Amino acid sequence: MARRLSPFLVRFLAIGVLAHAYVGVRLLPDLAWPAWALVATASYLIASVVLIPQGMLRRATQAHGTNDIRAWIGLLAMGAFSSLFVLTVLRDLVLLGAWAAQVMGWEVALTTWRRVTAWAVVVGAALATLVGLVNARRLARVVDVSVPIAGLPAAWQGLSIVQISDIHVGPTIKRAYVQRIVDRVNALAPDVIVITGDLVDGSVAALAAHVAPLAQLHARRGVYVVTGNHEYYSDAPAWVAHLRTLGLTVLMNEHVVLDAMPDAAVPLVLGGVTDYNAGQHVASHASDPAQAMAGAPAHAALRILLAHQPRSAPAAAAAGFDLQLSGHTHGGQFLPWGWFVTLQQPYVAGLRRHGAMWVYISRGTGYWGPPKRLGAPSEITRLRLSAAPGVPSGAVSPACSR
Repeated sequence: MARRLSPFLVRFLAIGVLAHAYVGVRLLPDLAWPAWALVATASYLIASVVLIPQGMLRRATQAHGTNDIRAWIGLLAMGAFSSLFVLTVLRDLVLLGAWAAQVMGWEVALTTWRRVTAWAVVVGAALATLVGLVNARRLARVVDVSVPIAGLPAAWQGLSIVQISDIHVGPTIKRAYVQRIVDRVNALAPDVIVITGDLVDGSVAALAAHVAPLAQLHARRGVYVVTGNHEYYSDAPAWVAHLRTLGLTVLMNEHVVLDAMPDAAVPLVLGGVTDYNAGQHVASHASDPAQAMAGAPAHAALRILLAHQPRSAPAAAAAGFDLQLSGHTHGGQFLPWGWFVTLQQPYVAGLRRHGAMWVYISRGTGYWGPPKRLGAPSEITRLRLSAAPGVPSGAVSPACSR
């Protein structure tokens, strides 16, 4: 019996066909290429329509051999077409402006504009794909962030927390990529290491060997993990159990208390919640910042929450947390998609103020989908706590290094 396509996939395919047709109609007539080159370009667009869904589907299957190769090809095609489509839309806006200028009496060589801008779109898309690939595959830089906390006791001043997030181990991110991240994080010799979700894109059976280097992570005060939405696409309970076998502490709407040394009278609370939408996948995993705070010492010097999505911030602030560490957004990953993140999330990247609470949003240490990053570099974040007599509201841009 033939397998029926899901409604989502049917819509995805239909939109893909229409988008490719739009690019072909708008670009091919103006490229002024020989017939063989136009046929080759049209064939590329047709192949892209087929390859992109393959890339998305292969990401959800067992990661091995030909699946990985097809995922690589399909996801590269997706990244390339994304730039091609966006630049084609921008080109049409430019041509519309040129046409309007001609109507108003300006002397505009529209034929030349059409030919030059068609070439510019093709070259621009190719360059964006190549640069984006290099940016995505190179080791994430270290971003240093100072978090000013009013009244922070001396015992906790200078505490270093290294955050990694959104690695998305899967068909295009493997053990070697993870090992390089682990080596750089350990070289920073942090007090605490936190992983704020979306670690994997696949099953434990497919990816256990590739996340194995995480067992080497070492910090004086421990390594802590919370789930992201992608864990719930890949059997989150199984991943939680597996990560614990690696020696990682997975916080599921709970907290740990870290004692200051030598002054144990001013402890620090480190809480963690499941993904914002976890309850839609596993009812018992519903995200609950209040539960993560339950039973915490009232005299704690500082309360930090690990929450994959920035939109946990209102509930985290209401629960009494002073600082939330998040990921999820990838900072948009590549232009122009960062502009659309704000439709879902209150914050996109960097250190932000939410009422009396700070929120830091990592741009991610890996990438999702297309191996492409433009305008949103990956990061390994080193946060240091500092005392501040008073903290104004507003945004603070982190200082970067390495």
